Amino acid sequence: MFLSRDQVRAIDRRAIDEFGVPGVVLMENAGRGAAEVLLALGARGPVVVCCGKGNNGGDGFVIARHLDNRGVPVRVLLFARPEELSGDAALNCGILRRSGVPIDVRGGQPVDAESLRRDLAGADWVVDALFGTGLAGAVRPPFDQVIAGINAGAAKVLAVDIPSGLDCDTGEPLGATVRAQHTVTFVGPKKGFANPAAREWVGTVHVVDIGAPRAAL
Repeated sequence: MFLSRDQVRAIDRRAIDEFGVPGVVLMENAGRGAAEVLLALGARGPVVVCCGKGNNGGDGFVIARHLDNRGVPVRVLLFARPEELSGDAALNCGILRRSGVPIDVRGGQPVDAESLRRDLAGADWVVDALFGTGLAGAVRPPFDQVIAGINAGAAKVLAVDIPSGLDCDTGEPLGATVRAQHTVTFVGPKKGFANPAAREWVGTVHVVDIGAPRAAL
Protein backbone atom coordinates (compact mmCIF):
# COMPACT_ATOMS: atom_id res chain seq x y z
CA MET A 1 0.00 0.00 0.00
CA PHE A 2 1.48 3.33 -1.09
CA LEU A 3 0.84 6.16 1.38
CA SER A 4 0.21 9.81 0.55
CA ARG A 5 1.44 12.70 2.68
CA ASP A 6 -2.02 13.12 4.23
CA GLN A 7 -2.33 9.41 4.96
CA VAL A 8 1.04 9.39 6.72
CA ARG A 9 -0.10 12.24 8.96
CA ALA A 10 -3.43 10.53 9.63
CA ILE A 11 -1.80 7.24 10.62
CA ASP A 12 0.53 8.99 13.07
CA ARG A 13 -2.35 11.00 14.49
CA ARG A 14 -4.59 7.95 14.92
CA ALA A 15 -1.82 5.87 16.48
CA ILE A 16 -1.16 8.61 19.05
CA ASP A 17 -4.62 10.06 19.70
CA GLU A 18 -6.94 7.10 19.20
CA PHE A 19 -4.76 4.13 20.13
CA GLY A 20 -2.60 5.79 22.76
CA VAL A 21 0.83 4.97 21.33
CA PRO A 22 3.16 7.76 22.54
CA GLY A 23 4.84 9.65 19.72
CA VAL A 24 8.23 9.07 21.32
CA VAL A 25 7.64 5.30 21.04
CA LEU A 26 6.95 5.63 17.32
CA MET A 27 10.13 7.71 16.94
CA GLU A 28 12.17 5.18 18.92
CA ASN A 29 10.91 2.30 16.76
CA ALA A 30 11.59 4.26 13.58
CA GLY A 31 15.13 5.20 14.54
CA ARG A 32 16.05 1.81 15.88
CA GLY A 33 14.64 0.10 12.79
CA ALA A 34 16.61 2.41 10.51
CA ALA A 35 19.81 1.77 12.49
CA GLU A 36 19.27 -1.97 12.16
CA VAL A 37 18.90 -1.63 8.38
CA LEU A 38 22.11 0.38 8.26
CA LEU A 39 23.96 -2.27 10.26
CA ALA A 40 22.56 -5.02 8.04
CA LEU A 41 23.94 -3.11 5.04
CA GLY A 42 27.39 -3.45 6.57
CA ALA A 43 27.85 0.01 8.08
CA ARG A 44 30.81 -0.01 10.46
CA GLY A 45 31.50 3.69 10.48
CA PRO A 46 32.29 6.41 10.52
CA VAL A 47 28.67 7.52 10.10
CA VAL A 48 27.61 11.17 9.91
CA VAL A 49 23.93 11.85 10.66
CA CYS A 50 22.63 15.15 9.24
CA CYS A 51 19.62 16.29 11.27
CA GLY A 52 17.02 19.01 10.81
CA LYS A 53 14.81 20.44 13.54
CA GLY A 54 11.69 18.32 13.00
CA ASN A 55 10.71 14.73 13.71
CA ASN A 56 12.89 13.51 10.84
CA GLY A 57 15.83 14.94 12.74
CA GLY A 58 14.49 13.27 15.87
CA ASP A 59 14.65 9.92 14.06
CA GLY A 60 18.25 10.78 13.22
CA PHE A 61 19.12 11.28 16.91
CA VAL A 62 17.69 7.84 17.70
CA ILE A 63 19.65 6.29 14.82
CA ALA A 64 22.87 7.84 16.13
CA ARG A 65 22.23 6.50 19.66
CA HIS A 66 21.64 2.96 18.48
CA LEU A 67 24.70 3.02 16.23
CA ASP A 68 26.76 4.23 19.19
CA ASN A 69 25.29 1.44 21.32
CA ARG A 70 26.63 -1.01 18.74
CA GLY A 71 30.09 0.53 18.82
CA VAL A 72 29.83 2.27 15.44
CA PRO A 73 31.69 5.61 15.29
CA VAL A 74 29.00 8.24 14.71
CA ARG A 75 28.57 11.99 14.93
CA VAL A 76 25.64 14.31 14.33
CA LEU A 77 25.56 17.53 12.33
CA LEU A 78 22.55 19.51 13.58
CA PHE A 79 21.40 22.10 11.05
CA ALA A 80 19.21 23.93 13.54
CA ARG A 81 19.65 25.75 16.82
CA PRO A 82 18.98 23.49 19.83
CA GLU A 83 16.28 25.87 21.06
CA GLU A 84 14.38 25.30 17.79
CA LEU A 85 13.86 21.64 18.68
CA SER A 86 10.64 20.64 20.37
CA GLY A 87 8.70 17.61 21.56
CA ASP A 88 10.11 14.16 20.87
CA ALA A 89 12.97 15.52 18.75
CA ALA A 90 14.18 17.73 21.62
CA LEU A 91 13.86 14.82 24.05
CA ASN A 92 15.99 12.53 21.90
CA CYS A 93 18.57 15.23 21.25
CA GLY A 94 18.94 15.62 25.00
CA ILE A 95 19.38 11.87 25.48
CA LEU A 96 22.02 11.79 22.77
CA ARG A 97 23.90 14.77 24.20
CA ARG A 98 24.00 13.16 27.65
CA SER A 99 25.19 9.93 26.04
CA GLY A 100 28.33 11.67 24.84
CA VAL A 101 27.72 11.27 21.11
CA PRO A 102 29.25 14.30 19.32
CA ILE A 103 26.64 16.83 18.14
CA ASP A 104 28.02 19.66 16.03
CA VAL A 105 25.50 22.51 15.91
CA ARG A 106 25.48 24.20 12.50
CA GLY A 107 22.17 26.05 12.80
CA GLY A 108 21.95 29.80 12.69
CA GLN A 109 25.02 30.23 10.54
CA PRO A 110 25.81 30.17 6.82
CA VAL A 111 26.99 26.88 5.36
CA ASP A 112 30.66 26.90 4.48
CA ALA A 113 31.04 24.45 1.59
CA GLU A 114 34.65 23.61 2.42
CA SER A 115 33.89 23.08 6.10
CA LEU A 116 30.96 20.80 5.19
CA ARG A 117 33.16 18.87 2.79
CA ARG A 118 35.62 18.25 5.64
CA ASP A 119 32.76 17.22 7.94
CA LEU A 120 31.63 14.56 5.49
CA ALA A 121 35.08 13.46 4.31
CA GLY A 122 36.04 10.03 5.50
CA ALA A 123 32.47 9.01 6.31
CA ASP A 124 31.46 5.54 5.21
CA TRP A 125 27.78 6.50 5.39
CA VAL A 126 25.85 9.75 5.60
CA VAL A 127 22.31 9.62 7.02
CA ASP A 128 19.88 12.19 5.60
CA ALA A 129 17.52 13.15 8.44
CA LEU A 130 16.90 16.73 7.32
CA PHE A 131 13.30 16.73 6.03
CA GLY A 132 10.51 14.17 6.02
CA THR A 133 7.32 13.57 4.10
CA GLY A 134 5.76 16.88 5.15
CA LEU A 135 7.99 18.94 2.86
CA ALA A 136 5.74 20.61 0.29
CA GLY A 137 7.99 23.22 -1.33
CA ALA A 138 11.54 23.64 -2.54
CA VAL A 139 14.26 23.37 0.08
CA ARG A 140 15.42 26.85 1.07
CA PRO A 141 18.94 28.09 1.81
CA PRO A 142 21.07 27.00 3.55
CA PHE A 143 19.66 23.48 3.22
CA ASP A 144 20.13 23.45 -0.55
CA GLN A 145 23.86 23.83 0.12
CA VAL A 146 23.79 21.05 2.70
CA ILE A 147 22.11 18.75 0.19
CA ALA A 148 24.65 19.69 -2.48
CA GLY A 149 27.42 18.80 -0.03
CA ILE A 150 25.88 15.41 0.75
CA ASN A 151 25.47 14.61 -2.93
CA ALA A 152 29.03 15.68 -3.75
CA GLY A 153 30.60 13.42 -1.12
CA ALA A 154 31.94 9.90 -1.62
CA ALA A 155 29.96 8.35 1.24
CA LYS A 156 26.98 6.07 0.74
CA VAL A 157 23.72 7.81 1.67
CA LEU A 158 20.77 6.46 3.65
CA ALA A 159 17.63 8.63 3.60
CA VAL A 160 15.25 8.57 6.57
CA ASP A 161 11.64 8.01 5.41
CA ILE A 162 12.17 9.96 2.16
CA PRO A 163 15.15 11.73 0.57
CA SER A 164 15.09 15.38 1.60
CA GLY A 165 13.70 17.49 -1.24
CA LEU A 166 11.62 14.74 -2.86
CA ASP A 167 7.86 15.23 -2.99
CA CYS A 168 6.06 12.49 -1.06
CA ASP A 169 3.05 12.34 -3.38
CA THR A 170 4.63 12.81 -6.83
CA GLY A 171 8.12 11.36 -6.44
CA GLU A 172 9.48 14.42 -8.21
CA PRO A 173 12.26 16.61 -6.81
CA LEU A 174 11.06 19.95 -5.47
CA GLY A 175 14.47 21.52 -6.03
CA ALA A 176 17.70 20.46 -4.36
CA THR A 177 17.19 16.78 -3.45
CA VAL A 178 19.31 14.19 -1.68
CA ARG A 179 20.35 11.31 -3.93
CA ALA A 180 20.28 8.23 -1.69
CA GLN A 181 21.51 4.72 -2.33
CA HIS A 182 19.06 3.42 0.27
CA THR A 183 15.88 4.80 1.83
CA VAL A 184 14.39 3.47 5.07
CA THR A 185 10.71 4.39 5.00
CA PHE A 186 8.16 3.86 7.74
CA VAL A 187 4.85 1.94 7.82
CA GLY A 188 4.67 1.64 4.01
CA PRO A 189 6.21 2.99 0.80
CA LYS A 190 5.23 6.51 -0.08
CA LYS A 191 2.97 7.33 -3.02
CA GLY A 192 5.75 9.09 -4.91
CA PHE A 193 7.93 5.97 -4.82
CA ALA A 194 5.66 4.42 -7.45
CA ASN A 195 6.92 7.02 -9.92
CA PRO A 196 9.78 5.42 -11.89
CA ALA A 197 11.54 8.79 -11.88
CA ALA A 198 11.90 8.55 -8.09
CA ARG A 199 14.24 5.56 -8.30
CA GLU A 200 17.34 7.64 -8.93
CA TRP A 201 16.68 9.51 -5.67
CA VAL A 202 15.41 6.79 -3.30
CA GLY A 203 17.67 3.90 -4.35
CA THR A 204 16.70 0.66 -2.63
CA VAL A 205 13.68 1.09 -0.36
CA HIS A 206 13.41 -0.68 3.01
CA VAL A 207 10.07 -0.56 4.85
CA VAL A 208 10.26 -0.51 8.65
CA ASP A 209 7.37 -1.17 11.04
CA ILE A 210 7.25 1.52 13.76
CA GLY A 211 4.58 -0.13 15.88
CA ALA A 212 1.49 1.77 14.71
CA PRO A 213 -1.42 -0.64 15.28
CA ARG A 214 -2.59 -2.38 12.12
CA ALA A 215 -6.10 -1.17 12.89
CA ALA A 216 -4.86 2.42 12.53
CA LEU A 217 -4.25 1.76 8.85
